[in-house]
Amino acid sequence: MVPVAQSILADVFPPAKRGQAFALFGVAVVVAPVVGPTLGGWLSDNWSWQWCFLVNVPVGVFAMALIAMLLHEPATARAERQRLQQQGSRFDVIGFILVATFLGALEVVLDRGLEDDWFGSTFIVTFTVICVLAFVLMIPWELSRSNPMIDLKMVATRQFGACFLVMLITGAILLATTQFLPQLVQQNFGYTATWAGLLLSPGGLVTMVMMFVVGRIAAKVQPKYLIVAGAVLIAASMYQMTNVYGDLGFWYMARSRMLLGVGLPLIFVPIMAASYDGIAQSKTDQASALINAARNTGSSIGVSIVSNVLTHRQQFHQSRLVESVLPSSVQYQDTLHRVTDYFVTQGSSFLQAQQQAIQWIGQQVQAQASFLAYMDAFWVLMLISLAAVPLAFTLRNVKLGGPVSMGH
Repeated sequence: MVPVAQSILADVFPPAKRGQAFALFGVAVVVAPVVGPTLGGWLSDNWSWQWCFLVNVPVGVFAMALIAMLLHEPATARAERQRLQQQGSRFDVIGFILVATFLGALEVVLDRGLEDDWFGSTFIVTFTVICVLAFVLMIPWELSRSNPMIDLKMVATRQFGACFLVMLITGAILLATTQFLPQLVQQNFGYTATWAGLLLSPGGLVTMVMMFVVGRIAAKVQPKYLIVAGAVLIAASMYQMTNVYGDLGFWYMARSRMLLGVGLPLIFVPIMAASYDGIAQSKTDQASALINAARNTGSSIGVSIVSNVLTHRQQFHQSRLVESVLPSSVQYQDTLHRVTDYFVTQGSSFLQAQQQAIQWIGQQVQAQASFLAYMDAFWVLMLISLAAVPLAFTLRNVKLGGPVSMGH
């Protein structure tokens, strides 16, 4: 839907207005993942979790009605289709099947890998083989087509290839933080779903404002420098979250998200100017589709990486912390005595209070292990974001001063 929407905007708006059109479109694309958790949290708390999905039904019906009333195929598109038909160009059905199989199998592996114990599962091994086989067959097939489903030669170029990888990284950071920051505050800080969603809202507002600011700056500064600045700011945001602990307040984490909101547009906006540089007009749809594929695939990879880091590192930290919780140690006995006395003052009998104290100590070990695991996850995300810096420096300079295209 996103690449087609971009093509429609490019057809409808004259060149002088395309920058503004893509800017507004970009705001919706970036801010929507922030609005979603807030609205979803409110629906979960006040209605039911099913409405997080059912709400799409009236929105979809309304969108289809608007499409039917407002969108019409331009004459240029009809002429281009007729020209391709006369030339005998056909839709690359086999290429489509190979690409869909490769990406679909990859998505299954990333989504189910942790749940099914990765390659200890026959199911995961089977889909990995399908994914690899489709990828291997896709390369020679697409390279030999005159009208391929995916132009792999474009991805192999230094300029577009670097942009593709940067967008892969950005997608991983965007969705991983959008998913796991609310999870952190709900599990470890007791936030409701609504407040967890609201935690992301200030960052969304910052992002919305920065999209227009960066749109102006991008007309004067080379994309590679803006991408480097954005990657460093995102890394700083992730580093800030490596200091997470139980007494952090709402605004500490909201400020970290706001810093992320400053960094993301510094990558999203200039990456378009850089990725379309040197691409023929006839290939812009292909470039748009590939950049979107990079963002979506990166999102799945980022969520999978963080999920694995959280699971395995929490187990690691819990095993190490348990080694220090020795019933024979003076610190343990002193803590047990103090907590038992507290529960006794709350009305429990001595035996009940002692059991409650032991359970409380166990809960504290689990909570600390969880915090340490999230620290590790944010360290990983920081390193992933910094990987965009050397990639950005490989980009060549582009011509500045034209309308900014934000086809993400």
